[in-house]
Amino acid sequence: MTVPQKKPSKPPTIRDVAARAGVSPMTVSRVLNACIRVSPKTKSAVERAIKELHYIPNASAKALSGTDFRRIALLHSESMTSAYVGELLLGALQEASDQHVYLVMEHYVPGDTPQAVISQIAAAHVGGVVLPPPLCDWEELIEALLAEGLAVVAIAPDRERDNVPRVYVDDRRAAYEMTSHLFALGHERIAFVNGHPAHRGSQRRLEGFREAHADHLIALDDELIVPGDFSFKSGLEAGEKLLGSGSRPTAIFACNDDMAAAVLTVAHQQMISVPAQLTICGFDDTPLASSIWPNLTTVRQPIQQMSRAAVKILALATWSGPQTTQQDGRGSVQLGFQIIRRQTDAIPAYH
Repeated sequence: MTVPQKKPSKPPTIRDVAARAGVSPMTVSRVLNACIRVSPKTKSAVERAIKELHYIPNASAKALSGTDFRRIALLHSESMTSAYVGELLLGALQEASDQHVYLVMEHYVPGDTPQAVISQIAAAHVGGVVLPPPLCDWEELIEALLAEGLAVVAIAPDRERDNVPRVYVDDRRAAYEMTSHLFALGHERIAFVNGHPAHRGSQRRLEGFREAHADHLIALDDELIVPGDFSFKSGLEAGEKLLGSGSRPTAIFACNDDMAAAVLTVAHQQMISVPAQLTICGFDDTPLASSIWPNLTTVRQPIQQMSRAAVKILALATWSGPQTTQQDGRGSVQLGFQIIRRQTDAIPAYH
């Protein structure tokens, strides 16, 4: 009688090692490739699991996994305008080319948990993540990414963190300077169209707007502060509300260029001459600002440069060690802003 042969068990995989060590497959890959961003405790657990399972890395797979550390993800969300995302992407692509890294664009789906985002990022096989607003302020996501051993750089976050470099401009000061510019022209009744409530930068810009009123001893009418969400549609709604009132403002400062352009559209519809009868200003200086008529006066936020700086910091932190990225002691970079005067601001017309 022929004795059936016992089918040989399958050799252990990297996922088996990850399950035994209580980490992700990405972390096991980092240990195999001697990544500096794996803690000694985690490295020890992975090495113990490898030994216990008698895991032998596949040479070709190991060579391929080594490319993980030359890939960076830029995670974006739908609460960002297409113009802002476009500027971020241009800067990131340029710097990724200079740093010889691969750039992966990943889209955050509203409602996803940090664990779902981690799974998405893991599938992209990256060594680090750039988080623009509002994801830069999602504490649970940041902690989850760091726990996976990923490098993280935040663009325009609300606060400074010791373990997450940031790239930013002083939003509060920029809004303060623009508001002060409008006061210098003679405007006193200035409206403000706020940005998306999930973006902390919106709050900082509103703070600058309020502080400028206080410092210039000009009373602020809270009725002139209207909500928006950075979208063109919300700018239309804000413009209709502000310009449809009996006592309209002489100037409107919108929290981004898309909303400012929408307010300008409403002014055109209502036959209000800009800037002769109404001054309109924006924020960001995206290509839209110089392509509409009249060209928009705005705050120039160097979005492309911010994105480039974030990718550079991430590349250096991931592959050269954190000691090479200490621009301000924490690896962060503050960039400057400018008030760009074009054709939509002028002295107020009093009747």
